[in-house]
Amino acid sequence: MPVRIGFFGCGGIAGAHFNALSQIPEAQPVAFCDIDLSRAEAAAGRFGGKAYTDWKQMLDTEKLDALYVCVPPHAHVGAEEAAAERGIHLFVEKPVARTLEKAKAIESAIAKAGVISSVGYHFRYMATTQKARELLEGKTVGMVTGWWMGGLPGVAWWRVMEQSGGQFVEQTTHIVDLARYLVGDMTEVYALMTNRKLHKEVENYSVYDVGAVAVKFANGVIGAIHNTCLLNMGWRVGLDIVTPDLIVETDWGSVKATEAGKVTTYQLSSNPYLEEDKVFIHAVLTGDRSAIRSTYADAVKTLAVTLAANESVQTGQPVKVEW
Repeated sequence: MPVRIGFFGCGGIAGAHFNALSQIPEAQPVAFCDIDLSRAEAAAGRFGGKAYTDWKQMLDTEKLDALYVCVPPHAHVGAEEAAAERGIHLFVEKPVARTLEKAKAIESAIAKAGVISSVGYHFRYMATTQKARELLEGKTVGMVTGWWMGGLPGVAWWRVMEQSGGQFVEQTTHIVDLARYLVGDMTEVYALMTNRKLHKEVENYSVYDVGAVAVKFANGVIGAIHNTCLLNMGWRVGLDIVTPDLIVETDWGSVKATEAGKVTTYQLSSNPYLEEDKVFIHAVLTGDRSAIRSTYADAVKTLAVTLAANESVQTGQPVKVEW
């Protein structure tokens, strides 16, 4: 039995899901909505579906089992709530909203309708992440250090603070979420961020381009997460976790375990987009949600941490995380 899928947003990240879903026999993308009609038409041509520029029209016209929402943070404008009311299951890309108020409204609609939800925190589905969980089993974590150090993404909305929320909200959210997944919930943040104004050729560039955020976990662990988008090259993305007798370092394709007198590196490859899509489609088909590693409600907690960091920058004070 095929799962009929609609897409709201057919830009960059949607392409990763197009490629993954094309490898899942039960997945049947049939409807595609984007403010850029050419993108929707390209996707419709690939899968033999129909293109739209109005998500309301798409939901009213099509009989969908699931909706993928792949839009920028500021573009969550009611599609999730409308889909949930229709009994359509939801896969939402991170971050789930630009404000906590909007995220909570969507979370409430999902809970009320009882539909399945999954969020695109694909780091949770990486083979490296599962290896890190295995290595950390039974260990007492003392601290964590995370990084997202690279350049400025090429899409215009990303560079505008009011639209993306900035690097920590839109991009470094993956590291925040990975730390939550491996270590536990965060309760307090204190952030320093600024715009060094080194991308002088870029218009409407208002996001912070360097930042350092101290974090406190509910279980007493402390940490620091750093990011920058001012580099003219890629550099480092990852998370290090420190225990008394083991240091676990994770990045895109490897996990390094350092113990006294011994260093072991695990090179692991996987397609986390394919894995998360397989799990979501299986949940829609069977009703079994147990393999979903990031529900919408859980993703709201990650959003709350990143928004609290932005608030800390504005106030100059530590901020308690609330969701």
